[in-house]
Amino acid sequence: MSHKLLILAQDKDQYRALIEEAQLENLEFATQPADDVDIVLGEPSLIKAALGSLPALNWAQSIWAGVEPLLDPAARHDYVLTNARGVFGELMSEYVIGYLLAHERKIFQRLEAQKNKFWEDSDTGTLRGKTIGLLGVGSIGAEVALTAKFFGMNVRGYTRGSETSKHVDMYYHGDDLHEFAKGLDYLVNILPNTKDTRKIINADLLNALPSHALVINVGRGPAVDESALIEALNQNKIAGAVLDVFEKEPLPKDHPFWTTPNLLMTFHTAAPSLAKDISTLFFENYELFLEGQPLMYQVDFEKGY
Repeated sequence: MSHKLLILAQDKDQYRALIEEAQLENLEFATQPADDVDIVLGEPSLIKAALGSLPALNWAQSIWAGVEPLLDPAARHDYVLTNARGVFGELMSEYVIGYLLAHERKIFQRLEAQKNKFWEDSDTGTLRGKTIGLLGVGSIGAEVALTAKFFGMNVRGYTRGSETSKHVDMYYHGDDLHEFAKGLDYLVNILPNTKDTRKIINADLLNALPSHALVINVGRGPAVDESALIEALNQNKIAGAVLDVFEKEPLPKDHPFWTTPNLLMTFHTAAPSLAKDISTLFFENYELFLEGQPLMYQVDFEKGY
């Protein structure tokens, strides 16, 4: 039995070239939505727009970790949805550790001093011995924990209940959130977007952090109460924040984040979906699909991840 694949992504030609090179068994390509397309690989927003024209869809492989557009209760859920996991951990670790090092080694301050021709020779900090708290310890969080351990950091993890990473020194769950935050040097959010994680970084949590703490969000924008974060930064309740994701993207030009002190922004670029990585995941899942086996990284439509 042959299967027909539709690729819905901006770099679809690159994906097609990689998949054609792999010469997957019984796989044909479609160039547009059709009645006989049973597999889709692509961006969740583009997949959602095409659902009405894909009556035979059995499996959709997202090239992103987040699949919010496809979780809409009004959308179809009569197919298997898998997301991209296990491919972003190293990229996210590079991003997080990069900004931790920049903070401790005063890289941005030194650059500013150079611009002003000021000999700024104050001592720098070190990651060794610092405590990092990870909101979420899935595949990405586990990779960040591993890298943090390489730099001699103490690692805390806050999860729903799982304790799978051996690189986390102490786990916290449920009502332990504020206890988890006490004494942290760094708070890093890696949680998916669910009803339980929205605005988890709120005024109460920010107030529980030490004033020298740095907050990093590489999870989902809705995890941060934006007003509370702006207030905390304006009042020096925390040392700073690094945001890669936002409630609304692209960020409106009149948003106060653009001018909030001690706030660094990137633009949902912390861990790009690299075609080679995602294609490898697709190959592995396609083999399982042919064998009638459960696919890796299936998304529960109700839970949202």
